[in-house]
Amino acid sequence: MRTVATRVRDRARATPHRVAMREKHLGLWREIEWQSYWDSSLTVAHALLSLGIEPGDRVAVHAENRPEWLYTDIATVSIRATTVGLYPTNPASEVGYLLSHSGSRLLVAEDQEQVDKALAVLESCPELEWIVYLEPRGIRSRYHHKKLMSWQELLQRGAEHRAAHPGAVDERIAAAAQEDIATLVYTSGTTGPPKGAMLTNSNVDFAIEASLGGGSYGITPGGKDLILSYLPLCHVAERLLTTWYNAGAGVQVNFAESISTVQPNLREVQPTILFGVPRIWEKVLATVTIGVQNATMFKRLNGRLWLGLADRIGHRLAATGGRHTARTRLAYAIGWVCYYRALRERIGMRWVRHALSGAAPIAPEVLRFFMGIGIAMHEVYGMTENTAIATANRPRKVRLGTVGVRLDGAEVRVDADTGEIQTRHAAVFAGYFRDPEATARAFTADGWLRTGDVGEFSVDGYLRITDRVKDILITAGGKNVAPSEIENGLKASPYLKEAVVLGDRKPYLVALIGIEADTVADWAQRRGLAFTTYRDLTEKPEVVELVQDIIRQANTHQATVAQIKKFRLLPKELDENDGELTATQKVKRAAVATRFADLVNQMYGGAR
Repeated sequence: MRTVATRVRDRARATPHRVAMREKHLGLWREIEWQSYWDSSLTVAHALLSLGIEPGDRVAVHAENRPEWLYTDIATVSIRATTVGLYPTNPASEVGYLLSHSGSRLLVAEDQEQVDKALAVLESCPELEWIVYLEPRGIRSRYHHKKLMSWQELLQRGAEHRAAHPGAVDERIAAAAQEDIATLVYTSGTTGPPKGAMLTNSNVDFAIEASLGGGSYGITPGGKDLILSYLPLCHVAERLLTTWYNAGAGVQVNFAESISTVQPNLREVQPTILFGVPRIWEKVLATVTIGVQNATMFKRLNGRLWLGLADRIGHRLAATGGRHTARTRLAYAIGWVCYYRALRERIGMRWVRHALSGAAPIAPEVLRFFMGIGIAMHEVYGMTENTAIATANRPRKVRLGTVGVRLDGAEVRVDADTGEIQTRHAAVFAGYFRDPEATARAFTADGWLRTGDVGEFSVDGYLRITDRVKDILITAGGKNVAPSEIENGLKASPYLKEAVVLGDRKPYLVALIGIEADTVADWAQRRGLAFTTYRDLTEKPEVVELVQDIIRQANTHQATVAQIKKFRLLPKELDENDGELTATQKVKRAAVATRFADLVNQMYGGAR
């Protein structure tokens, strides 16, 4: 049976000295070759065997993206056990739930912070037997818990077991089955406790082949592509790019130092393939906007000139599916020499030839900006439960406002009665771990996966997502409204970070708006507006008027029933630790509406 582990093993044998991954260490990029990658994974696999990890047991990882994450993942799959990823930002309570629910027997924790979380919830995790820490600082000399073990101690155990039982891991690999659960990927929990989606070896294998087929994700087999790994590896999209594409196509992985250093790391790595959730692309656009506004007069005028040209190029490319005309090719060639090359170098995207946006809807205006400066943007669609495999916009066949066409081998349909998008293919998950009732609800009577998304196909097969089934608003007048389209239109503005549209069973729509702090702060400073805090900034009449103008403009593109009649600015930035965002930065609509119920009530009580 071909697994992600055998792919790594075979690549190590075929190209032992080619670089598999790089990480920043003491300010320098350290290369790890395929031979070293497999050797480390094999040692960790032997260590797991020495600790009695059996087929089907769960091994959890609570760390930032780094080589040890992959070593543990590949080692776990090698011995037919199951990897469980935890978000680095998970608080102790969620760590306890995930470790307990998954029944993990071993946890690889990055540092003292993550070890502290695990130790705080040990009583609720009776199946957890070992906590392996990667960074010894603050732990080695102060902590003496019997369940603690350093990474070096784990490797030593592995080396000893490997010497005594050299063929033990090979035996497990040979016995691997298609239905073995390779990983549990927990959902973000927007509507309740996270659920553990069971992804099998066959799910992962199909996902690799389907997304590489037809050039859908732009990956070139042979290890010539570079990616920057920065989104959490416990998210299915990042696992697909970092671990599975790395094993399946030899993509070189470069680990970002942290989420806060993504921009400088991008400039250093200059990847060829780049995946980002909408928030990432929106943030880059906002950064470029601030940079142009703060430049000297000559640079500001120069920037506006070439970005204006990029806007026209982007509109034309959007109309042609991403294919240049003679005129746009000439215009871009001139712009490349005069402006776009330097801009792309500065934002770390000079060599990006295939950029992907997924995990949530994105405004077409944002995609057009990147297309205009020469970055081929492709919106893709998938979810945890189908191993991120459903549809994608293909090179030079892009249609903005859609998530593309079906991937090779993937069946996708739209339910005629409900409009729900449903999928059926070999990457659809095996069900939710320890939750047969939720598993049953996830499928239709004829075996199709319910995505929970509402959409429609064009006559030529492009899928457009309208919204989530649960988020569709029905006004007091009985009209159905998709809030995400309105929200995305608003968030295309560099001044807005979040927009939560509400109005279910109400006479009109309202919105809770979160400003983009950096961009609005810069706007205010250039106008001589004094402020101290985020809240103070949101209370400035000039800022309120700025947002009002953005909403007024957005309303011109909406039918009357879908126009926002009133809004309030959020007094704080939404935060995962306050339960307002998921770990993937998706807004928890119900939680936000409840937390700021006073603001919502004001808008329906006649204020403003």
